[in-house]
Amino acid sequence: MPVKDSGDYIIVVENISKTFPDGVKALVDFSTRIHRGEVVVVIGPSGSGKSTFLRCLNGLEEIDSGAITIDGIALNDHKKSRLEIRKEVGMVFQQFNLFPHMTVLENISLAQRRVRKKSKEQARDMSMDLLKKVGIAEKADNYPGQLSGGQQQRVAIARALAMMPKVMLFDEATSALDPEMIGEVLDVMKALASEGMTMICVTHEMGFAREVSDRVIFMEDGKIIEAGTAEHFFSAPAEDRTRLFLSQIL
Repeated sequence: MPVKDSGDYIIVVENISKTFPDGVKALVDFSTRIHRGEVVVVIGPSGSGKSTFLRCLNGLEEIDSGAITIDGIALNDHKKSRLEIRKEVGMVFQQFNLFPHMTVLENISLAQRRVRKKSKEQARDMSMDLLKKVGIAEKADNYPGQLSGGQQQRVAIARALAMMPKVMLFDEATSALDPEMIGEVLDVMKALASEGMTMICVTHEMGFAREVSDRVIFMEDGKIIEAGTAEHFFSAPAEDRTRLFLSQIL
């Protein structure tokens, strides 16, 4: 696995806050830094702000205050900056969000042609390479409705990778899957981690967190309660709240 450069942060989050119109404070003075090539797993109870944090990173949610910088680009109100960050940050959701009227190949090729301005042949070649990478090249001409949930999620991952992102965000990518399909998606995520992809994963899969993460962040009420290596987090957490949470899920 590539060595992380301790001085090279690809994501810098400084004191961001986000309050929704109903008054819910999803993020409160939240700060963190992510090294290039680092795999960070974010865990915590429902409503702790995990998904909001990810959605703020690629501009799907507006922050009320603070600053986010990704690979040197400030996420601000300038349209050009937002477009640049959207190109560099891939996101995989709990729901697959595939176009049902398009084949698997068309789903993966679309953004390559529209955003990256690739030719039809270039997009097809990359799409097929990515389908091989996620293990479902034989499904290229199928429609999403003809695939299992695990296969659809692997298509969603391939589609995100087709934009050649520098960062991948996974928002509970396995939580909508049947238990027997979870492993096939986690295997793809593990392979990406081993190749040095910068990843931030909101997940309930503690085995994945133990095995793959460089760092675990535990959130509650929009704040970081504790952060540390997987070894520290699972064997000797410092905070009582962390120990209580782990005792309930392990």
